[in-house]
Amino acid sequence: MIGSGSGRPPFPVTLDNWQSAGQLNWTFQHMAEIFPTALISRGTAAPGLPRIAYEPDALPVRTHDGETASLHAVMAGTDTDGWLVILDHPTWGPQVLVERYAGEMTPSTQHLMMSVTKSVVGITIGALVGQGVIDTEAAATHYVPALYDSGYAGATVRHLLDMRSGIRFSEDYLDPTAEVRVLEQAFGWAPKLTPDVPGTLRDFLVSLVQDGPHGGPFDYRSCESDVLGWVVEAATGRPFVEVVSELVWSRIGAEFDANIGVDSAGSGMFDGGMSATLGDLARFGLMILRHGTSLTGEQVVPSWWIEDSFAGGPDSVQAFADSPGDNRMPGGFYRNQFWIPDARRPVLLCLGIHGQMIYVNAGAGVVAAKLSSWPTPQNAWKLFSTVAAFDAISADVAGA
Repeated sequence: MIGSGSGRPPFPVTLDNWQSAGQLNWTFQHMAEIFPTALISRGTAAPGLPRIAYEPDALPVRTHDGETASLHAVMAGTDTDGWLVILDHPTWGPQVLVERYAGEMTPSTQHLMMSVTKSVVGITIGALVGQGVIDTEAAATHYVPALYDSGYAGATVRHLLDMRSGIRFSEDYLDPTAEVRVLEQAFGWAPKLTPDVPGTLRDFLVSLVQDGPHGGPFDYRSCESDVLGWVVEAATGRPFVEVVSELVWSRIGAEFDANIGVDSAGSGMFDGGMSATLGDLARFGLMILRHGTSLTGEQVVPSWWIEDSFAGGPDSVQAFADSPGDNRMPGGFYRNQFWIPDARRPVLLCLGIHGQMIYVNAGAGVVAAKLSSWPTPQNAWKLFSTVAAFDAISADVAGA
C-alpha cells in the first residue's frame, strides 16, 4: 500500500490500482495522501461570489448520440463528483448559478485535474511571455540545453504550446507500453514494466525521439506540457510551484491552495498532476473569460494571449484537421494548451481524462467547471454530452 496520509481509503491503494474503475473516485480526491506533492499557494484570502437561484435540471440537452436528455440526467450519467456554473453578468458581475457535489466531495476538496493542468501551464507561459521572460518562437533548447540531444532539438516553445512537435509519442491510455504510460512509470505513478524505464520525468523527456517535422500536424502529446514546465523553471531559475503561485494561483482569486505531484527528483507532473478545488477551477476559467483579468482585478496574463487562444494561429484549424488522431471536433483547433471545439464559436475548453473540464463560453458570459471519475480515461458520449449540457445552460441564460 502506498501513501502515508491520514485518509482511510476503502481499499488498499497501490501503484497498480489507484486509477482503476471504482477506486479513482476516492484516489482523485486524496492525491496528497497517496503521492509526494508540492503546494501551490493561493496567497491572500479571496472574495466570495454572490449566488442566485437557478434550477437548470429540466433543461433539454441533445446528447452526443443525438438523443435528448435532461441536464440532470447528463450530470447523473457522467460520473460527476462536482459541477459549478458562473454567469458573468454585464451589469451585476459574476454570480454562481449552480454548485453541486456528489459523495464525499466538498467545496474544499482538492480533486485531481488531470490534463486541465496543461492549461494552467499554458497560462503560466503566457504570463512569462508577457513579461519578456520567454519567447514563443525561441527553441526549447534555448532554455533547456539538456534537450539538445533529444528529439526536441529544433522544436520551439510555440510548437509545444500547440502540440505540434514531431516527437514520437503515443497517447493510447489503454496500452501500458504507450509512451504516455511509460511517462507515468518514470514519474513514479505506475510500476515499471521493464528495467530500462528512466528513473525520473526529465530523464524520460530527454529519451524521446523525433519521427516527424516540428511544426507539423497537431498530435496530442502530454510530454509537450512537461517540457513546457521544464522551460518555465529553466527560464525563471525557480521551481514551477513558486512561479505558478506568484503569477497565476495567487492572482485568480483562488480560495484554496492547490498542489501538484512531484517525482523523486522534485519535478512536477506538468501534464496532469495538479489537484485543486472545483470553485478555484471556475475562478481560473473566469479569468480566461475576462481576457486575462481575474476576479480580484489583477491582469494575470496579457489580454492578447487569451484572444490568441480563442483565435488560433493562421494554420491552427488545418493542423488540427491533419491530425493523425480522431479528435472529434471538426473545425476546431488546439492553441496555448486549450481546446477550441469549433473555430466558429467562442467556446474554449480545458480538458482532462476521466471527465475533468473547464468550459468558457465568451459569447454567453458563462464559465463552468466539472470534476468527475469516469471509470475509463476517455468517453466521447460523456465528454460531448457534458459540453452540450453547458451549451444548454449558456443558451438559457443568454441575455439574462
